[in-house]
Amino acid sequence: MNIAVSNTKEIALEQAIERGLAGAISEELAEGAGPTGPFRIGRPADFDATRALDTALFWEFLETTQGKALERLKTRNPTDWQAKILGQFDKLIKRKGLLHILKKGLPVDDAQFTLMYPAPLASSAQKVHDNFAANIWSVMRQVHHSLSNPNESVDMVLFLNGLPIITLELKNAWTHQTARYHGQKQYRERDASQPLLSFGRVLVHMTADTDEVWMATKLAGGSTFFLPFNKGHNEGAGNPPNPNGHKTAYLWEEVFQPQSLSGIIQHFVLLEGKSTDPLAKKTLIFPRYHQLDVVRQLLTHTAGQGVGHSYLIQHSAGSGKSNSITWTAYQLIETYPDSMDLPGARALDAPLFDSVIVVTDRRLLDKQLRDNIRDFSEVKNIVAPAMRSADLKAALENGKKIIITTIQKFPFIIDGIADLSDKRFAVIIDEAHSGQSGLAHDKMNQAMGGGEDPDEEDNQDKILKAMRARKMRGNASYFAFTATPKNTTLEKFGTQLEDGRFKPFHLYSMKQAIEEGFILDVLANYTTYKGYYEIQKSIEDNPLFDTVKAQKKLRSYVERSQQTINTKAEIMVDDFIDNVVNTKKLRGKGKGMIVTQNIEMAIRYYNAVQAELEKRGKPFKALIAFSGEKEVDGIKRTEAEMNGFAEDKTRSEFDKDEYRLLVVANKYLTGFDQPKLCAMYVDKKLQSVLAVQALSRLNRSSPKLGKRTEDLFVLDFFNETEDIKAAFDPFFTVTSLSEATDVNVLHELKGTLDDAGVYEWAEVEEFCTRFFEGEDSQKLSPLIDTAAARFNDELDLVDEAKIDFKVKAKQFVKIYGQMASIMPFEVLDWEKLFWFLKFLVPKLKIQDPNQDALDELLEAVDLSSYGLERTKLNQSIELDSGEAELDPPNPNPRGYRGEDAQEDPLEEIIRSFNERWFQGWSATPEEQRVKFLNIVESVQAHPDFEEKFSENPDPYSRDLAFDKIMKDVMLRRRKEELELYKLHAQDQAFKSSLYQSIKDAIDKGRPPT
Repeated sequence: MNIAVSNTKEIALEQAIERGLAGAISEELAEGAGPTGPFRIGRPADFDATRALDTALFWEFLETTQGKALERLKTRNPTDWQAKILGQFDKLIKRKGLLHILKKGLPVDDAQFTLMYPAPLASSAQKVHDNFAANIWSVMRQVHHSLSNPNESVDMVLFLNGLPIITLELKNAWTHQTARYHGQKQYRERDASQPLLSFGRVLVHMTADTDEVWMATKLAGGSTFFLPFNKGHNEGAGNPPNPNGHKTAYLWEEVFQPQSLSGIIQHFVLLEGKSTDPLAKKTLIFPRYHQLDVVRQLLTHTAGQGVGHSYLIQHSAGSGKSNSITWTAYQLIETYPDSMDLPGARALDAPLFDSVIVVTDRRLLDKQLRDNIRDFSEVKNIVAPAMRSADLKAALENGKKIIITTIQKFPFIIDGIADLSDKRFAVIIDEAHSGQSGLAHDKMNQAMGGGEDPDEEDNQDKILKAMRARKMRGNASYFAFTATPKNTTLEKFGTQLEDGRFKPFHLYSMKQAIEEGFILDVLANYTTYKGYYEIQKSIEDNPLFDTVKAQKKLRSYVERSQQTINTKAEIMVDDFIDNVVNTKKLRGKGKGMIVTQNIEMAIRYYNAVQAELEKRGKPFKALIAFSGEKEVDGIKRTEAEMNGFAEDKTRSEFDKDEYRLLVVANKYLTGFDQPKLCAMYVDKKLQSVLAVQALSRLNRSSPKLGKRTEDLFVLDFFNETEDIKAAFDPFFTVTSLSEATDVNVLHELKGTLDDAGVYEWAEVEEFCTRFFEGEDSQKLSPLIDTAAARFNDELDLVDEAKIDFKVKAKQFVKIYGQMASIMPFEVLDWEKLFWFLKFLVPKLKIQDPNQDALDELLEAVDLSSYGLERTKLNQSIELDSGEAELDPPNPNPRGYRGEDAQEDPLEEIIRSFNERWFQGWSATPEEQRVKFLNIVESVQAHPDFEEKFSENPDPYSRDLAFDKIMKDVMLRRRKEELELYKLHAQDQAFKSSLYQSIKDAIDKGRPPT
């Protein structure tokens, strides 16, 4: 009895794809059934392997669509007209590639043959629709393509008008054959010199099974690089279950449909390289699934909803954000409304947007946009820069459709958008790539009309600040791309759900990027160090200090001590040489970054690193990066002076093999892509977005260098692994905001500030009237100066009350600055007070009543010892895969906390400090004996041992020499014998006993038992 069972072999997947495209399968053609889908079924016998063409459909397309031009050629060349066309085709495709002839056509004598009719736009004439319908899409199975091995075949090929556009190798996971392994292996073993498989003859080579899809645009034997073309599942790699079929059915049901494929060819596929480069040296870019998906979703939503919406795109590093932005920008200028009822719609055949503005800090994006749009667009020179609102107007008048500006100049462009209310704009914000700080940051504050701001702004803050008080204009839509959205960014650009939460419009998570291999896991090999210090009093008195502030001040004092920096620098250089240089990581090109707390410490670290390299015979060079000028130890330093070349060359010079270490403070912690970076040494507090951005400098993959996750490591001297995990978790998968911000805190803050009597409300009103009428600043100053003088000199306010007022004034400015562009309503008094306080706060003079005492604290102590212990070695920090939910700012007003301060005597502060940072150790008797013997040998090997101790007749100077030798020996051995070193430094009785025992052992010629 025969039982019918499902076909689960590889051929079943072939048949499923063929039926999905053509509505029938090859086996049914003999029975008279024809295709009912948009694809025809090609016959393998019609495939010309020499020219990689389905000749039957190629000639059919030309005859049907361009018969008159074909007849002219036939008349002049009755015997060899086909050879003439095929010869020209062969020559051009070998030189320019398939993409070129699909877009530009095939010139033969006086004829210009179109080989692909593009998909129509909403504004296209009926002829364009008819032409597109004349394209012949076909699918062919088991294509025998090899001229050297006639039995070899590709499982499936998709054709457009007889030209192959996609090859497919299919596998079946149910028979233990996967695309990830077996499909890729099969392509790598294929002869890439055969016409069908040679570079540029098809758009992409894909291998698929029922679970996954992978793609490559260039076959290069064993070094062929495959990218996943998967949707992602649970914010990670792979594909979600499909209730209606295979997980990969989206490939033929969605991506391979004619409208989709023609859109990919017209608007996505890129051939990058110089126009003078030969085809083999160029790079063919085919969009990854999430890039295709985000652009199409944005365009669909915009066409269906009109102008005036905001979109947050949370795409991880490694997502190909630059290409996603260029594809979005180019296609937004040709987006038409679905209905005349939509906001911004002027006509169904008129684009929704007059111009697309791209806001970025990346210089390379300007060139990339220009180059890409030159390839896509029939109209040239439609890209222009704009740094002022006047530039925006001029660019529009000159027909520029895509306008590039920087985050620093964005406020002026915002003004231009408001002024040009009759125009419609799409604003694309590439916010997460600023590699600048220092002077650039100062200029940004000036551009914003700023004063002092103790909290360093990142790009998300700058964008929101620029949009503050301008709200979402009805004549603009905003598209914000970021890997690490903050709560204010989510509320401003995110999509609000029915339950009040805010989520990104589109997601490509860090988890998915890591699992797909586009970025590496920087947390896989994380080592932490803990410092141990001992502080001694250097005065006889025992004054009282604020305990909490004193402890913080003492740690800061220890961390910036040159002794501490020298110790850490020695460990860093040793580690880098041992683990990167000597192991020839990244084929001998591995580099490291040292991250420090501030510019002064960066300069001190650089000097310490240089000294360490000098000791080792200068095996390589180091560089430093910081903006502006900084005075350290009475010497003014600049990056250019210390490196020996102009500041703008640091990035390119560091790429050279001779430079291996880069010392930074803030500069280059974001937006610095250097694939050769594999080691990071952190001596800086890292938290939240900064932690992710800084550590992500290591995550760039590099197949050329063979860079793998196991090549990366971080040595962290400042942060605990728990802190780093807390920073990364919110951005590992999807980030959402739990609820909207409660702005009522501003009522409370304003009430407190009003009651203090520092300003009269009439002064606030008059200041704002003059300010917004653009009066000269000399007319503004008296109003601010009057309130400042009242605060500084006239009001009977104690120091604590002044501190409280200034803290709350700063809070008001910061909180309102964040919320103003988010609030669905306006409170005019908040707006007025914001501007008044913004100019008043910098003029308010306060003095922490404890500051003088804390400054005296550092004069009263000495750092007597410093040591380091490796606490966690090469630990992998596991991140949480669930959705990370942020809370809105909703800050509680807080003021000065001086009344809570606890004061303790200096001796007690030092004792508790040492207890915290200098704890006890233990060792077995045998371990103690080994350590003891090692110390004896080190003492005897000391260069001063013979002359100043062993042969010294003076007992007093002999003892002094011995103490110095012992101190040197213990300091040198602190890394290997930290337990003993700490006990020696902390316990005077133990130290005396140890010294005497060493002396006795040397005098008697043997160690004690």
